[in-house]
Amino acid sequence: MYERKTHPPLSRIRFLKRVLLHAAAALALLLLSLLAGMAGYAYFEHLNWLDAFLNSAMLMGGMGPVDPPKTEGGKLFAGLYALYAGLVFLIGAGVIFTPVIHRMLHKFHWDSRG
Repeated sequence: MYERKTHPPLSRIRFLKRVLLHAAAALALLLLSLLAGMAGYAYFEHLNWLDAFLNSAMLMGGMGPVDPPKTEGGKLFAGLYALYAGLVFLIGAGVIFTPVIHRMLHKFHWDSRG
């Protein structure tokens, strides 16, 4: 997927397409994670979908749940989902910044003389 050291850096248009592709992948991961959190809150805590969305979004954003869990299953789910949300944040940031960092490193190592 990425060009090798011996290849020239991508054109600006192809690079922007790569960045958009990576951003779309990170957004897809975020949306799937949000849906999983909503399903977990709806199942374990019997919250309606709007409240489940709010709690999941707040955990994904690092703020913590709005409604404290009341059931044992809900407490276990909320704790595991909070740990998962922290990993999703790191993975999403890595996916978004990877093409930018790769381009910078590639420009440092590429020999334009061939």
